[in-house]
Amino acid sequence: MNGSKKKSAFKSFLKWFSIAFLALLLVLVLSPFLFKNKIKSIVENTINKSINATVSFHEINLSLLKSFPLAQLSFNEVLVINKAPFLGDTLFYGKEVNLKMQIMELFKSEQESMNLQHFSVSEGQISLLINKEGKGNYEILKEKTSIEDTGEVSPLSLQIQNYEVADIDFSYFDQESKMNVSIDRLFHSGKGSFSKGILDLNTKSHANFSIAVNGVHYMKNVAISLDAIIGMDVENNKYSFKENAGFINQLPLEFNGFIQFIENGQLYDLNFKTPTSSFKNVLALVPVQYAGNLNSVKTEGDFTVNGIVKGIYSNKTIPAFDISLISSNAQFKYADLPKSVKNIYINAKIINSTGILNDTYIHVDNLSFLIDQDVFNAKGNIYNIAKNPRVTMSMNGSVNLENISKVYPISLDKKLTGILKADVTSSFDMNAIEKGNYQEIRNSGKLSLSNFKYEGIEVAYTVLIDKASITFNPAAIRLNEFNAKTGSSDLNITGNLDNFYAFLFKDQVLKGNFILHSNLLKISDFMDVGVKKTENENNSFLKIPSFLECSITANASKVIYDNLHLENVSGNIKIKDEALLLQNLKMGVFGGSIAMNGEISTKEVISKFNMDLHLTAINISESFTQLDLLKSIAPIASTIEGKINSTFHISGDLTQAMTPDLKSISGDLMGQLRNTTVKSSNSKVLSALENQFNFIDLGKLNLNEASAYFTFENGQVKLKPYHLNYKDIGIEISGTHSFDQLMNYMVKFEVPAHYLGAQVTNYMALLTPKVTDNLKSIPISTLITGTFSNPSVKTDLAKATSTLIADLVEEQKKSLINEGKDKLNNLLNSTQKDSINVKKEAKDQVRNVLEGLFKKKKKNN
Repeated sequence: MNGSKKKSAFKSFLKWFSIAFLALLLVLVLSPFLFKNKIKSIVENTINKSINATVSFHEINLSLLKSFPLAQLSFNEVLVINKAPFLGDTLFYGKEVNLKMQIMELFKSEQESMNLQHFSVSEGQISLLINKEGKGNYEILKEKTSIEDTGEVSPLSLQIQNYEVADIDFSYFDQESKMNVSIDRLFHSGKGSFSKGILDLNTKSHANFSIAVNGVHYMKNVAISLDAIIGMDVENNKYSFKENAGFINQLPLEFNGFIQFIENGQLYDLNFKTPTSSFKNVLALVPVQYAGNLNSVKTEGDFTVNGIVKGIYSNKTIPAFDISLISSNAQFKYADLPKSVKNIYINAKIINSTGILNDTYIHVDNLSFLIDQDVFNAKGNIYNIAKNPRVTMSMNGSVNLENISKVYPISLDKKLTGILKADVTSSFDMNAIEKGNYQEIRNSGKLSLSNFKYEGIEVAYTVLIDKASITFNPAAIRLNEFNAKTGSSDLNITGNLDNFYAFLFKDQVLKGNFILHSNLLKISDFMDVGVKKTENENNSFLKIPSFLECSITANASKVIYDNLHLENVSGNIKIKDEALLLQNLKMGVFGGSIAMNGEISTKEVISKFNMDLHLTAINISESFTQLDLLKSIAPIASTIEGKINSTFHISGDLTQAMTPDLKSISGDLMGQLRNTTVKSSNSKVLSALENQFNFIDLGKLNLNEASAYFTFENGQVKLKPYHLNYKDIGIEISGTHSFDQLMNYMVKFEVPAHYLGAQVTNYMALLTPKVTDNLKSIPISTLITGTFSNPSVKTDLAKATSTLIADLVEEQKKSLINEGKDKLNNLLNSTQKDSINVKKEAKDQVRNVLEGLFKKKKKNN
């Protein structure tokens, strides 16, 4: 009986538990829909009463399950847009903003305060701006009205236990001072009970930090981190540093003091220092990707950083500060490297004693070190930092570049070698550079480099600089000497760099005037071979730098370009806008000389050229067989021995090997032959032509002083009709051919009849002188088609011969008839006295003439 009751009670409990569980589950599922509009109303009401800005969000979601037992409210794509005077600026953007609270907070009325326990922001941007009038775009909070005075209840109350911001980019820009501060990839979290007026907030932060003033970067993408317990006095807006450990890159720092928000800004009273004095601290300032394994470094001596920041940050002032970096007689050596750096002295300070940004000074009183026997010293100052930064600096000493990789784990594709020596002083201000007043830059001294070797994908061959030296002066930089070799080429250059400072500081073009001497220049030694090279493709190309604008007076004993060997090359070359302008360029080649003017441009993806050339006494067979361009324009020239004078205009595209792309070229060529002979056996075209005319030996063709004019475009070459003579035979040639050697030429001969065979010669012997005198030459046409290697020659010689004979018969008939008519008329006009005898004689003569005419005709037929 009791067992039955217990069993019944358990079933009843399960029933009600199941009902309660299902009811709770139903509440958890349906609550987001029930309270979503209420929460949205509370948030919008809070925002509208609190800030003077436009706030929007794409979507709001409420979940009771994600963070159970807390409710989670999520806002997506949150934007805070400024109103005037920063109308339209984005003050804040957050991809997702999350708020968490006790579930029971959802059941409060809209008039009751809702307590938040957690908030987070991810993937956001905060952009702070101060205009020239000193007003900030972040000043959007409406003036506070006492709740006690209004009797209202604050819609949201902070009882936050923890918060988090993840991947936030922060920027700050002051238009007046032109100071730009950015914090990228900020991750920050804090834990503490905000319900208390005084609390300790446990925080963790890391980000990348940059600061620039007037366009000059003083720190850029420096890794910073801080784990700190911050004492918060909420009522007085005061935040004190307690236990903390901070890092700049890997340099450790400790902070003491406080920051307090006051009515017109923030009050700073901070000091910081390195917790240790090891010289390893200075290496820790180097970004981790360049610092190598610091655990393997043995150091001697010290390095300390000490700083004080004290004062008010406001629209008009910054806190005063005094930061020092000091090291004395230190040294370091990486365990896996052979050499060490010794006698290191550093004495640098960053000071502002007035609270005015422009009164910030950077002093490097001494920076020196020793590697082997090479001593290097430098010092400098930067002041007037906010308005017109002025820089003074000097350096002297020498560095063996090969030792850099022996003392420091620098990553180089190829090792550096060479000795750098410097003895330079400089003084300038940024206004002089920006306005181009380079005469106000005070530079003096000398910089030299010797036995330097460089290898890399940017160059085809190792560059060896035997010696280079530069002298600095206010007007220009003088390149006193530059002796270098690469591949089999050598260079000797002197000259001036006219705007080196604009190039260095403002990314303007580098201008100059130079004189270049060389014993041998091989163009392929300077071709860029390392860009996008594939297995079946050689992407070598010559790219003229866009930053270079200079004039070069060149003189080279020998230049090798493709298969061309040029001698005694001289002329002027101007480099501008990624192009070479060639002026009065002269060179010896193929036993003669070439004068050249033109342009080569590498600005577009496909390089282009435009040239005017004058060829004098060039060897024809060499030039027209070794140069693909000339070979394509006049292939037949390979059969000619002798010289040519020519004017030549050509333009088109260049291949990656910087040779003309034959499919793209256009232009014209006028050539005059000198002291020439023809070797017809070298040409299938001429041999085929000789086979058609047994009375012509083209080897005896006189081409001396002959001229030809070619035009070419779209892969077609056109020969303007030109005339020449073979003995007493006149010849006219005209037609076209393509660069793939397809021909369509017409050769017209004016051939005297006696060349046309015995039949014509014998027949002409029977003609009267009156007919043969009128016969000077016979026109014969010959069509040449096919290719130069497989020509087809068709001539109308046979037809011309038969037509000639027919014409001669007709002419002879006309001549004889006219002769008979003349004699008959003479008889008819005789005197009446001899009429009988005359009539008889006339009849006899007419009969004889007609009989003779028809007998000859019959005989000839």
